[in-house]
Amino acid sequence: MRTNILATIVASKFGEVAERKKQISIAQLEAMPLFAKKCLSLKANLLDSSKTGIIAEFKRQSPSKGMINALADVSEVTKAYSDFGAAGVSVLTDGLYFGGSLADLSIAIQNPIPVLRKEFIIDEFQLIEAKAYGAAVILLIASCLTPAETIKLASTAKKLGLEVLLELHDEAELENICEEVDFVGINNRSLKSFEVNIEHSLKLKNLLPKEKLSIAESGIYDVATFQLLKKEGFDGFLMGEYFMKQENPAKAFEAFSKQINL
Repeated sequence: MRTNILATIVASKFGEVAERKKQISIAQLEAMPLFAKKCLSLKANLLDSSKTGIIAEFKRQSPSKGMINALADVSEVTKAYSDFGAAGVSVLTDGLYFGGSLADLSIAIQNPIPVLRKEFIIDEFQLIEAKAYGAAVILLIASCLTPAETIKLASTAKKLGLEVLLELHDEAELENICEEVDFVGINNRSLKSFEVNIEHSLKLKNLLPKEKLSIAESGIYDVATFQLLKKEGFDGFLMGEYFMKQENPAKAFEAFSKQINL
């Protein structure tokens, strides 16, 4: 029986999705203009040497840090991410624990850059919702899903034209990797203790399938750590807290992108 924060979030998510299904039907989502639109490719951007490789995140708060930035403007911040070389933008859409929303996603997708819907996905309805609101990439968290559930959700995402990022936390979750997954992310932050350990990424990276692009997630707070992870062969870097905790996240991203390109 789960006793950690992830279990609490997932349990509430089942109720949230059930309520959402009462508010809007799949047919209504499929009728939305963005549902039929071809998605931009995060994979192409991560392989583009002119980009930073950073998937820059917009996140107001988190269970571990509380309020990170209540005043940041999603339009201003995500535009800076796009303008200064981010490979993609990640937007939290969980409201209860992260202060996010689909409205934030709707604003972020106005930039010419692939947007990841950062969410605790446990139902195919959320994938259809992501596509309808303009996301190009979805996150599947192995800690929330069985291998069979991962395959089912990833397959549905691919049919919708979405790219799939699978997030791992430990070696046991390697069995969740399947053909339909485009990227494998290694989260340096434990979802049980919320402690961050970069060494965790370096050890697990060597066990990943060579054909999958790898993403280092969480705990990247300086250029030295970024460069270390890049040297170790990571293809992408999911960063949010470092930028969002600054008074001006847009300026912080601009400065960081210039530093790593020196």
